Amino acid sequence: MADKSTAERYTVTQCIETQCTAVQCITVRCVALDMDRTTLNREGRLSENNRKALERVIASGVHIIIASGRAFETLPRDMVELPGVEYAITLNGAAMYHVPTGKCLKRSRLSAKAAEAIIKATEGQPVSYEAFIDGTAYAGNDFLENPEAFGLTPQAAAYVRTTRHGVDDIVRFLHENKHRLDGMDMIVHDAALQKKVWELAAEATDEVYITSSASNLVEIADRNAGKKAGLVFFTELLGLRREETAAFGDGDNDIEMIRYAGCGIAMGNASEACKKAADYITGHHDEDGLAEGLRDILKLI
Repeated sequence: MADKSTAERYTVTQCIETQCTAVQCITVRCVALDMDRTTLNREGRLSENNRKALERVIASGVHIIIASGRAFETLPRDMVELPGVEYAITLNGAAMYHVPTGKCLKRSRLSAKAAEAIIKATEGQPVSYEAFIDGTAYAGNDFLENPEAFGLTPQAAAYVRTTRHGVDDIVRFLHENKHRLDGMDMIVHDAALQKKVWELAAEATDEVYITSSASNLVEIADRNAGKKAGLVFFTELLGLRREETAAFGDGDNDIEMIRYAGCGIAMGNASEACKKAADYITGHHDEDGLAEGLRDILKLI
């Protein structure tokens, strides 16, 4: 399905007061949520206000879908252990899960040919790699010993140290597991290098979907991935129309999903491109912007 035209997009008044598009009135029955800098606060936790808001939404019968660039095993416990959270889009749409059982419902693996081409094109650059296989994240021990050298904050460094399985030679690991990769990341230390390795990867193969949720990451999955693709999968699984969906995000990797959703919401801390794509801008992620946005679009809180 094509993205909404300008005429079909919500105004803020329509989104909040009437839940009407230029075509028809709708009721939101499914909400997709980015995690970092959207649902979670600066400590990477679900605030009490956001938790209560989600509990009310779930109790009303609305489906909650995690929509993250993270691998399944690294999803925040605050969310996966919240009763009623049913589904997860992981690795930017490369793998979709039923959260309570941990069952993978759909997976689009990175082709071995594409993985080899990207490694060959970028191996000489000062980057570190991550590999994702069956919901598990792997990284080089040299990176895990000093992730701060790549510009990671202390909180982000603690997160990667506790969620990645260390390997001695990550490049060798990628080559040995090239047929099993759900996706891979390249970690860089500045925006200029990010732009360079992104271009190198794009030139090396047309079989991949490339995105980024942060200035120190280049995230790579199969060309059929993307959070929008994940949301399409779940709307079809649940028998919903796109007009019955809402999506919250903050980064450029959320833009396609936000454009696809019946009501796309950008956080107050979102990138300018993400805000431009959204129908509505809510509060900052560290000021319970999720609860505010849910209250405004669903009138449940």
